[in-house]
Amino acid sequence: MRTRKYCCFFIMSFFLLTANAVTLERENDGKYITVSGVVKDKSNKKTLPYATISLVGNSTATMSNADGEFMLKVKEPIGNSRIEVSYVGYENAYIHLDSKPQTVWLTPSDNMLDEILVRGREPRSLVEEAVRKIPSNYSLEPCALTGFYRESVRKRKRYINIAEAVINLDKSSYVDGVANDKVRVLKGRRLVSPKLSDTLAVKLQGGPTSAIYLDIVKNPDLLLRGEILSFYDFHMEEATVINDRPQYVVRFSPNRELPYALYYGKLYIDKERLSFTCAEFNLDLSDRNKAIRAILHKKPVGLRFKPVEVSYRVNYSDHEGKSYLSYLRYDILFKCDWRRKLFSTSCNVLSEMVVTDIQEVAPRIAPEEVFDKTDVLSDNVALFFDEDFWGSYNIIKPDESLEDAVDKLKKQYDYD
Repeated sequence: MRTRKYCCFFIMSFFLLTANAVTLERENDGKYITVSGVVKDKSNKKTLPYATISLVGNSTATMSNADGEFMLKVKEPIGNSRIEVSYVGYENAYIHLDSKPQTVWLTPSDNMLDEILVRGREPRSLVEEAVRKIPSNYSLEPCALTGFYRESVRKRKRYINIAEAVINLDKSSYVDGVANDKVRVLKGRRLVSPKLSDTLAVKLQGGPTSAIYLDIVKNPDLLLRGEILSFYDFHMEEATVINDRPQYVVRFSPNRELPYALYYGKLYIDKERLSFTCAEFNLDLSDRNKAIRAILHKKPVGLRFKPVEVSYRVNYSDHEGKSYLSYLRYDILFKCDWRRKLFSTSCNVLSEMVVTDIQEVAPRIAPEEVFDKTDVLSDNVALFFDEDFWGSYNIIKPDESLEDAVDKLKKQYDYD
């Protein structure tokens, strides 16, 4: 069936871990200044995770981590450049380039919501109109995106697998679908727990290729193709603001049962341009067998697998009048156990990618460089040991729990 061709891409497999690694590395030279800090809500002083951090007038960008902390590397010369910080439901804030850590205070944007008249808009027709406007709102030219990708696997609260990479993403026109889009790894590293109890672990197939298949605008087979929209009911939610622009919020949920699992969630649509700004959605787990078929590729005989929650987030940002993919994240929480064992083990697979630069002319990625949707990142990159590994590449700053996990895993290798 055509509507499922590019849907089941977030695939996990259970393997016996091996220790082979290949280093894929290219240099990124140049002087730069590093701006760092933390993003907080001005009204309640709480940190704001996953805020967008970008250089004004430039495509250089990153995201704050789960603790609200960020780090952005800006190439010299910098002139009078400023950094813009945005978050759903808040007014944008601006800071100057300074090497000292900064606290960025964001103010809820309640005053801007009066601009949005929600009544009178039929939600399904609103989504359909946004789909029709894709050719005018998104790039019709090929482009190259540079991104930072990270995936991690936790067993209970302990990290057992961490893999990261700087990637190139070769994207064709937004009206051409995803069949010709390609990903290559420029530079990557990994840490895998050497404990014998962790030798049976989860691996994520095709991790960086999520930047192709999770792009719901370019891959309408996931949610937005006309016949697929008919599988869902739509309802208007309270409006919000993203990047100082008013947004319609449309909630969707399945209206029928199909042979495969569907989704439920929210679409954020720019009020003026009617472009998709963000999508937050979950896999429907009401039929466990359908959900398992959507996310699990293979497992050992006797291992029982139970998904608990599968969630996704996809963001888009504007660059020179067109919208581009800017960030994605998917989070899979599940339990597994062996038959005849009394207790199950909780596991979590988290993957995220932020676009750190955009070039409007796409370089050709050679066939031998393509990262395939069946490849496993942690099998194809080197171990983590160089503290200056990333050089001038922008990354998502690791949160405190991840930094602690890296330190602990490194010590295990030192002791072995």
